[in-house]
Formats: sequence, C-alpha cells, structure tokens
Amino acid sequence: MDNCLSPGARILLLQRKHRQLDEEITRLSENPYQNQLMLRRLKKEKLKIKDTIEWLKNTMIPDLDA
Repeated sequence: MDNCLSPGARILLLQRKHRQLDEEITRLSENPYQNQLMLRRLKKEKLKIKDTIEWLKNTMIPDLDA
C-alpha cells in the first residue's frame, strides 16, 4: 500500500506513525519494569521509521552534480 504513495505522502504517513510510536514508548516508559522487550522493539521500529523518512527526504533532493 505504501508503495503507491508519492514520497511526500509516504513521509507524512511515516511521520504520523513515528509520533504514535513515540507516544506509546513514553507511556510504556512510565513503568520501566513492565514490557521491556516490547519497549525495545518499539524503539527499534521508531528508529527504522526515522531512517526511512531521512532516506525518502534525501531521494527528493535533486542531485546537484548532474
């Protein structure tokens, strides 16, 4: 589904997902003794999304050497 979207729309979708993960991580972090594995997985997913957003932003910048 995400592959049908333009890069700009995909970035917006990923940014929304990133914010949702951030809120969930904050909520889970309130009780550090609960769900440590889930917390770690969410943080990895959030980082992966952040990397994808940066990659998409870089692909939208025209190559100045061309």
